[in-house]
Amino acid sequence: MILWLAACRPALDAEELRDPQACAECHPDHVAEWEGSMHAHAGDDPVFRAMNAKGQRETNGALGDFCVKCHAPLAVALGEATDDVDDLPPELRGVTCAFCHQVDAVEGDHGNPLRLADDGVLRGGIRDPVENRAHASTWSPLHDRDAPESSSMCGSCHDIVTPLGGHIERTYAEWQGSLFAKPAFGLSCGDCHMRGREGVAAEADDVKLRRVHEHTFPGVDVALIDWPDRERQRQQVQDLLDDTVNAWLCVSPTADGTTLVVGTLENVASGHFFPSGATADRRVWAEVHAYEGEREVWSSGAIAPDVAVASASDPSIWRLWSTLLNEQGQPTHDFWEAASLDPGVLLPVQTTLDPNDPTYVSTHLQHEWLVVGAVPDRITMQLDVRPIGLDILDELVESGDLDPSVRDAMPTFTLGSTVLEWRLGTPSNAGGLSCVPDAPPVVAAPE
Repeated sequence: MILWLAACRPALDAEELRDPQACAECHPDHVAEWEGSMHAHAGDDPVFRAMNAKGQRETNGALGDFCVKCHAPLAVALGEATDDVDDLPPELRGVTCAFCHQVDAVEGDHGNPLRLADDGVLRGGIRDPVENRAHASTWSPLHDRDAPESSSMCGSCHDIVTPLGGHIERTYAEWQGSLFAKPAFGLSCGDCHMRGREGVAAEADDVKLRRVHEHTFPGVDVALIDWPDRERQRQQVQDLLDDTVNAWLCVSPTADGTTLVVGTLENVASGHFFPSGATADRRVWAEVHAYEGEREVWSSGAIAPDVAVASASDPSIWRLWSTLLNEQGQPTHDFWEAASLDPGVLLPVQTTLDPNDPTYVSTHLQHEWLVVGAVPDRITMQLDVRPIGLDILDELVESGDLDPSVRDAMPTFTLGSTVLEWRLGTPSNAGGLSCVPDAPPVVAAPE
């Protein structure tokens, strides 16, 4: 049922509804959260703008609205933008309130197939909206994180297929194949990325206290220029990453006196690959150090903050990211050349987390290192993440499309759940490995 109601202000016309600041009069908390999100930042993100500029130039404009339709979707829907966002007013840049809350159908599974109703009705996840004069309101399963349909609205924008057919971002498809999408488990995109809180959906009379969606949308990307709530955004990303991956560190001396170090990882808390999204641009790697007393005797993956992981000379580094391949099967960093993708990531949980369940499918990945010429009594391991690799940014700087200061702003996150320390004397298991925490339930083949 659609309700026309009385509350905070006179009815907004179509043009006013496009401006998030008009929404802020009644929804100040939601708009403030959104203003510090990557959805709000999508049209101003310097990496998007640099990649789009390079792609337009190198394809002689054939790229068209491929990027802009996701980074400024309302502007494209209104015919205000095609190949860039340079001349757009602020209310049409980014993924805005008016775009999301006018969606009334999902007409595909990738590349922003969302249909806008354009009927003045704003849709949301509240089944009994309080009457207001500002706009018509109605409940929509596409906007209700408790409804499975809601993931199709989020996910179909977060799956990207290139003009050459390369399915280069597949977060929605990944979720569909995971335990998270199964009815018995049932966690939608919004359950993780729009975590709720007790509050009111609008500052108006008779509005009920209820559980409302947060509009910060933390993932892994962060603002790299001056932007509202950058510290909050980064902390929310850190909080989300911290419990995503389970890790095990196992150690055993070998027959010739060297030390075998085995790392095992399992993606337990993301309902998609880890990393996900632009997996060919992400940089995830294991950092391992071995010590005799206080002296470091060996390391792998010890990358300085200003060094590109992809160019590291360490042959033993454990890297987790995908590779874009062109039509000839050769690696490329330019998505408009991508015809396929070679994954190199952690799969999500497929069936159950219980290894004793007969339907259990192991998604562990494992990697081995050998420490030669030393007898370490302490070994540490952690998993590090850069949202976009410095090698990717270096190419954009070199092409003249990106300011070098953006490269300098790229952070490195360490997943708290993967920070482990093994010490000499840790008990061994039946396989002869001494592990922290206890040995992983399923030992996979080395990666």
